[in-house]
Amino acid sequence: MNCELCNFKNPKATVTAIIIKDNKILLLKRNQEPFKGMWDLPGGFMQEKETPKEALIREMKEELASDIVNTTFIKILPGTYYWKDQEVPVSGHFYLTELNGDITLDEENSEYQFVSLKDINLSDIAFDSNQKMVGWLKENFTFDLERVKELMRQLDATAIFNEQYLYKAMLDGFISKIYDGEKLIGMGWIFPRQTLLRRQAVVEDMIVDDAYRGKGYGQKMLLDLLDWAKKEHMDMVELTTNPNRLAANELYKKVGFNLHPTNHYLYKV
Repeated sequence: MNCELCNFKNPKATVTAIIIKDNKILLLKRNQEPFKGMWDLPGGFMQEKETPKEALIREMKEELASDIVNTTFIKILPGTYYWKDQEVPVSGHFYLTELNGDITLDEENSEYQFVSLKDINLSDIAFDSNQKMVGWLKENFTFDLERVKELMRQLDATAIFNEQYLYKAMLDGFISKIYDGEKLIGMGWIFPRQTLLRRQAVVEDMIVDDAYRGKGYGQKMLLDLLDWAKKEHMDMVELTTNPNRLAANELYKKVGFNLHPTNHYLYKV
C-alpha cells in the first residue's frame, strides 16, 4: 500500500530516567537488539495518550520494578533508534529521578551498575541521544561530593547536605566553581526569578574555603555569576549577607551592588 504518512520523519517520543547516587549514574546492560550487550539508560517509548511522566512511571515499573519520586525535567534531545534496519528519529525526554524501592530487572536488561560520571566512557553507551545526555552530565554534574560537603559545612554548620538538591540547583540556575588544580575551593549559585516587575536573579550559597580567602577567588566567582546574569538578560541581581561579614560586604560594594534597606523575613514551612 502507498502510505503517504509513512514518508514523514516525525520523531517518536521517548522517556529516560537519570538516576544518580554518590555521583554515579545507573546504567543497564541491554539484553536485546539494537546494541545488545551495551550499556543503556532506563526508559523507553511513550505509548498512546500517555504524558511523559506517566510513561516514565510505567517504564520504571517495567524495567526496574520500582516506583519513582522527585522527578525533575532536564532537557529534550533528538536521536535515532534502529528497528529492522530502519533508522527511526526519536525525541528523548530526560528526567532527573529518584527510585523508591529496590531494583529488579526485567528481561530487557541482563545487569545494572552505578558508574562514576567522571570515569564513564561515552563509547560504551547505547544510542546517540543517551551519549549526548551522559556527555552533558559529565560536564555539568561531576562533583567531588566530599569537597562540596566540606564547603557547605563552612557555609552553614547546621545544614544537612542532600545530593539531589545539588543537581536540582544546577538545573534551576548556574553554579560557579573555583578550583586549585583539581581541588574544589569555592562555589556560588545564581538562579532566575521572574517577578511582576522584572526578570531578576538571586545569588545564594557563595562560599570560598577558609584556607583560600583573601586571594580574590570570591570576586572571581561573583563576576562569573554576574556574567551569567548578563547572558540570560536579567534586569537585576540581588543577594543578602550578614552585616558582620565585613569582607563579603566590601566585595559586593566593590563590584557594584547597592545596599537596599529592607526588612528581610523568613518563614519556615
